Amino acid sequence: MKIERVTEGLSLKRDLDSGTEQQRNAVLEILENVKKNGDQALLDYTAKFDGIRLDSLKVTAEEIEEAYKLVPEDVVGYIREAAENIRSYHSRQVRQSWITTEADGTILGQKITPLDAVGVYVPGGTAAYPSSVLMNVIPAQVAGVGRIAMVSPPGKDGKLPAGVLVAANESGVREIYKVGGAQAIGALAYGTDTIKAVDKITGPGNIYVALAKREVFGDVDIDMIAGPSEIVVLADGEVGNPDYIAADLLSQAEHDRRASSVLVTPSMELAEKVSEEVEKQLASLPRVEIASASIRDYGAIYVTETMEQAIEAVNELAPEHLEIMTVDPIGIIGQIRHAGAIFLGENSSEPIGDYFAGPNHVLPTNGTARFSSPLNVDDFVKKSSIISYSKKAVMDNGHKIAALARLEGLEAHARAVEQRLK
Repeated sequence: MKIERVTEGLSLKRDLDSGTEQQRNAVLEILENVKKNGDQALLDYTAKFDGIRLDSLKVTAEEIEEAYKLVPEDVVGYIREAAENIRSYHSRQVRQSWITTEADGTILGQKITPLDAVGVYVPGGTAAYPSSVLMNVIPAQVAGVGRIAMVSPPGKDGKLPAGVLVAANESGVREIYKVGGAQAIGALAYGTDTIKAVDKITGPGNIYVALAKREVFGDVDIDMIAGPSEIVVLADGEVGNPDYIAADLLSQAEHDRRASSVLVTPSMELAEKVSEEVEKQLASLPRVEIASASIRDYGAIYVTETMEQAIEAVNELAPEHLEIMTVDPIGIIGQIRHAGAIFLGENSSEPIGDYFAGPNHVLPTNGTARFSSPLNVDDFVKKSSIISYSKKAVMDNGHKIAALARLEGLEAHARAVEQRLK
């Protein structure tokens, strides 16, 4: 793993894959076909891209029952416990509507309203992602969303992975559909006979899913366009086991060839030990090809002159995941301005956040932690302003409002208020 001495100018930002013109055109064609032909388009695309001709898009009760037989009973228990942790954490994010009354009788407030319907996309292909189900569904439920529809591409057997079905059922999802890709996004955005349209779509996917989400934004809301996974470990060299740090860096490297794994430290000794340990652990990973490419192209160990420089470097990187392995990790939190999720101490390995602790693992990537947050309950509600002006408030402030309206050249606005001053 390459080691560099640095003082400034770090960045994890990579050019996000915006797709080729051919891919973009394909997505537009798929969306238009789904809008026009509905279920038939979904069934045709599933046969074409997933290699299975389905009779029905909706997952049946029998399929869910079968899934429980395939997932070990103790693992089902772990899914339930993870769901409980996630629900407990997100319950603390719930906002309440509020009203306040001013001395002149004016009433102001804010009304919190859950979205009516949300669509959750769960990736398929060679891997199954029960954790994606929990992280996307539960905050929506806590927010009070009335309807949640889940879509995911089927395997060659025409079924969804057992773990995904168990996670969905344990989360209380009652609409589960076997369809993936851009066509699934089109169904959620525009609706078909089987899949009714939603107000917002969340969840990660491949380039076609990402392009489709971009295209339908405006007709519906979306969560984000996520880039490759990132981890930064900040270590002072006084604490921090090189074995642990190397393992955590590799936990992200195995995600994707473009995933980024970075150590920032003022300790050259620690840097060298971690570099050696990464190479050692890398050799025995099942996904060694992916992880090796990630470490080679997007992995790095940055050695700074001071801890202060290391902290500033972390803020420049604005990582998706940040692990702090220092003598006093809590004392450093206040100096961290940009990070999606912050893990404190050597026992807080990043996968703990991915699966079990409770905070959401849908996080801002590619430097967007500078201005955005993890998926949360607020993403599934709307906030409406409430204004009830009293007669006294109109008489006291009407001329001020009319003057501001005329400053903008909006005479009708001014007159609308002045009508009430007569």
